Amino acid sequence: MANDAALRTSLVWLAVVMVVVGIWTLSFKKVIVTYVLGVLGIAGVLLPDRDYFDRDYSRWFSLVSEQDKLALAQRSGFRLWISPLRLVVYTAVYGYALYRWWLFISEVKGFG
Repeated sequence: MANDAALRTSLVWLAVVMVVVGIWTLSFKKVIVTYVLGVLGIAGVLLPDRDYFDRDYSRWFSLVSEQDKLALAQRSGFRLWISPLRLVVYTAVYGYALYRWWLFISEVKGFG
């Protein structure tokens, strides 16, 4: 991972959220659920190999060729382009996970 500072910052914020959840709910189980969902969320956003997945969708199941490596090397700087499909999937998955986490943390019946 190229940016370790982003990972460290995310993990510190996760620890802060875990402390707040622990103090607010006094439940170790809820702190652990918060930790697991937080780590999965961080892993899903920060760890994927963006260069690999920025290729055409049909080429995800093949190895990175020399041509792909050359094209990726010619790119310079941070790309501010977000795939619409990636945005929809991230919004749906993380939105639903956050919603279910909130139901669990606030003890609303119907979780599970």
